[in-house]
Amino acid sequence: MSGFLHDDQIAVLRQQGFVVARQFADPDRVAALRALAERHLQDHVAPIEYEADLRYPGAPASREAQGGLTVRRLLNAYARDPLFAQWATDPAIGQWLARYFGEPAVLSTVHHNCVMTKHPAYGSLTGWHQDIRYWSFSDTDLVSCWLALVPESSGNGGLSFIPGSHSASFAPEQFDEQKFFRENVPQNADWIARAVSPTLEAGDVVFFHCRTLHAAPGNRSDRVKLSLVHTYHPASCHPIAGTRSASQPDVPLAG
Repeated sequence: MSGFLHDDQIAVLRQQGFVVARQFADPDRVAALRALAERHLQDHVAPIEYEADLRYPGAPASREAQGGLTVRRLLNAYARDPLFAQWATDPAIGQWLARYFGEPAVLSTVHHNCVMTKHPAYGSLTGWHQDIRYWSFSDTDLVSCWLALVPESSGNGGLSFIPGSHSASFAPEQFDEQKFFRENVPQNADWIARAVSPTLEAGDVVFFHCRTLHAAPGNRSDRVKLSLVHTYHPASCHPIAGTRSASQPDVPLAG
């Protein structure tokens, strides 16, 4: 991909808080990553987060309930397999993010770093939120890279984003006790009305800012949706000591 195209995409990310980079990963690589994710999902390779662990709307009440072993995320993707690690540290990602940050990028192995699934049955919906809500860093300019391993749309639980929300100042009362953006608050209605739901093909990547409001509905299709997501920060930004964000080592990227 040319530097000019990178700069165009980066300008969109700065303006609206997310950008879709079409066919960022080649088909053979996507197929290999998808096959690996499907194998780990089928074999329940730990560490795993189950839908019942979070109990978001639509999830089973417990692991013992019907559908209780529905997987939400295959955790710690970077350490799961060299194939996942190679993608997370791919030079194309490092170069793209280095242009955005203006300095080398660093992979957080604490936040995201997972295969995100969305099952047709018992796959929960996720309300509007900003990822930074539980993260602790010296700066808030962090970006996530979301790779679609299968086609994604609103019909199978694809992401929706609110353009410009990454640069807005919201009052605490606009969020609930779990830091979800309240849908029943009048001052939030105009923001939610701006939401867009990009359709992704396998191999497409979404780069999105940690302050961008995003959400995902349930999966109304008959197939599991699989995505690979990692989070990065600039080298000059550091996780705050003593917090969960500092609980695992970061990985510098070549850029």
